[in-house]
Amino acid sequence: MPDDFAGHIEEAPLAGALSDRYLAYALSTIMSRSLPDVRDGLKPVHRRLIYAMQQLRLDPTSGFKKCARVVGDVMGKFHPHGDASIYEAMVRLAQDFSVRYPLIEGQGNFGNIDGDNAAAMRYTEARLTEISQALLEGIDQDAVDFRPTYDGEEQEPLVLPGNFPNLLANGAAGIAVGMATSIPPHNAGEVCAAAILLVRKPEATTAELLDYMPGPDFPTGGELVEEKAALLQAYETGRGGFRLRARWSVEQGKHGTWTIVVTEIPYQVQKSRLIEQIAQLMEDKKLPLLADIRDESAELVRIVLEPKTRTVEPSMLMESLFRTSALETRFPLNMNVLDADRTPRVMPLREVLRAWLDHRHVVLVRRSQHRLNAIERRLEILDGYLAVYLNLDEVIRIIREEDEPKPSLMKAFDLTDLQAEAILNMRLRSLRRLEEMEIRKEHKNLAKEGKDLRTLLGSEKLRWDRIVTELEKIRANWGDGPLGKRRTAIGSAPAVIDIDETALVEREAITVILSKKGWLRAVKGAIAPDAELRFKDGDALRLLLPCETTDKLMLLATNGRAYTLRAGDIPRGRGDGQPIRLLAEFGNEDEVVALFAHEAGAKYLLVSSPGRGFVVGADDLLSERKAGKQVMTVKPGEELAIATPVGNGDHLAIVGENRKMLVFPLEQIPEMARGLGVQLQKYKDGSVADLRIFKLADGLSWKSGERTRTETNLKDWLGARAQTGRQPPVGFPKNGRFGA
Repeated sequence: MPDDFAGHIEEAPLAGALSDRYLAYALSTIMSRSLPDVRDGLKPVHRRLIYAMQQLRLDPTSGFKKCARVVGDVMGKFHPHGDASIYEAMVRLAQDFSVRYPLIEGQGNFGNIDGDNAAAMRYTEARLTEISQALLEGIDQDAVDFRPTYDGEEQEPLVLPGNFPNLLANGAAGIAVGMATSIPPHNAGEVCAAAILLVRKPEATTAELLDYMPGPDFPTGGELVEEKAALLQAYETGRGGFRLRARWSVEQGKHGTWTIVVTEIPYQVQKSRLIEQIAQLMEDKKLPLLADIRDESAELVRIVLEPKTRTVEPSMLMESLFRTSALETRFPLNMNVLDADRTPRVMPLREVLRAWLDHRHVVLVRRSQHRLNAIERRLEILDGYLAVYLNLDEVIRIIREEDEPKPSLMKAFDLTDLQAEAILNMRLRSLRRLEEMEIRKEHKNLAKEGKDLRTLLGSEKLRWDRIVTELEKIRANWGDGPLGKRRTAIGSAPAVIDIDETALVEREAITVILSKKGWLRAVKGAIAPDAELRFKDGDALRLLLPCETTDKLMLLATNGRAYTLRAGDIPRGRGDGQPIRLLAEFGNEDEVVALFAHEAGAKYLLVSSPGRGFVVGADDLLSERKAGKQVMTVKPGEELAIATPVGNGDHLAIVGENRKMLVFPLEQIPEMARGLGVQLQKYKDGSVADLRIFKLADGLSWKSGERTRTETNLKDWLGARAQTGRQPPVGFPKNGRFGA
């Protein structure tokens, strides 16, 4: 660095400088923190943990060491990050409910499925499991490359040899910059079976691989209820998701009573939070079929669900729970990993297996070459021993008398430098007579092993046969027994159970209150129109709607869209409620036109501001989307102005802002599901002011002050649709509205 470099300022565009620095941060997060390597399935922190524990000789047969000691070594030598993050990663590798095949064996409190945290690292101890040993197998035999650690004082492996399909067996999850990964755990025996098929049949399709590994195998069990076509597409593309349900059974009681017992819950669902969620749903009266929930779990999960009555169908009760609680979850699949070139990309199942097999092939070649080099070195030394054993007296004389014995030995017996050095370092007791026989025996065995290794390195077929043998061994070790037995049942997509949505809500009378500023709430029972209600400052009552919690409410806004709200979902209590725009997605410039309870078979008249309208059925206003559905088409500068029930009227009286009234038969208005509508009244300027649907025989009534007036002789205003009309009768309100 130049002497005058201190204080040097180099100008650079801010955008470029920020871009370069953010790119460096993003690459660091992607490659060195969040994404696993496809070859060993580990992120850097996990790899460093396992390697550091191997350096501490914490193999499965040794004693345990304090986790604080391990975390300290990892942080000081390999991973310059906080001790809390390192310990959390370590704890997860030891939790049998978090990883399918634990890589660390813990002693002490390592948390539980309820979501309780592990004890502090000074209280817990750990050592490696046999699976971790398999991942490390061959690491001291030049199987993988090493690199300097962050401070340059140590060496760490770039990847572990990986004699276990860890990526698929234990899965992975992580969020990087602009990308994420989510891989579910699988059964190791099934993964090995699929890998063997891919070795024997390199052109095997994903469908053929799934015959051997039919889907994820989660540590907490449960039942996979995803269609086979969806599974196939997910594994073929590397992206998708899986529906996972709790496993349950019915236990019969006395006198025809029964309860449901949940013995396995979905992966990564905390049991305590699940029970709290169901209890809250019961309190909110959204699970009317369920009477009680109890947690009777000990070492095994046991959640007891009691129905309201014994006449309830168990499948119906569980379906309602699956729809509303975490007893059914969806686990995403996004196989975004670092490939052998350290490039992040999404891989399908076949490529993931192929990448792991190719890594095992590279490891086999490197280990075999390393062993062959060691054998050749040893054979060279043994040849030197055999060359001098027949002339031990001469060797002793040279060593005793010569000033430079090494060159003399090399010249006298035609030895290499390595052979001469080995002879000079030989112990005196190795000169006994029987030693020659042992040297010849070792030489013979090593020569045979070296020949076999050369044959192996010279034949790709033999190498893949060796890999298949290793896969069979992995399958035998971890594909059977309590650890290897499949835990997640592979079910078919469940049959659709039709549930009356009203059955999931406790039926009771309520009154919905809508304020002028758009705040919505509900109170139990009926409310008198003149009851005193509290609102925010500057707000007032707009609408009182008596209904029941099982009703669907239809809301129409000035944008011409119809929204469906569930009366049972409207916030209740003594507060101000909730802004209606949070329950139905419409803009701040839009306003509520009407709100009424859905009634099968009912019809409504919709009228836009320029006087166009049509009749629509109640069912055509229903929408399952929060964004609603467009029912009336409104042009720029126009809006939906009026929405009113048709009822049993036969004529329509419509008044414009020009104070002209027109009366015509209701049958002249078409019934449509959606559209622009037809012209109801013609306006030169202005828009529609008000309308009323009535029976012609009963006359037309309107509110005038405190009095109600009725006009029965309407022949002067009777006409056809789209006419202008005439001035209203004497006494009609000056604001052009019929009143309440």
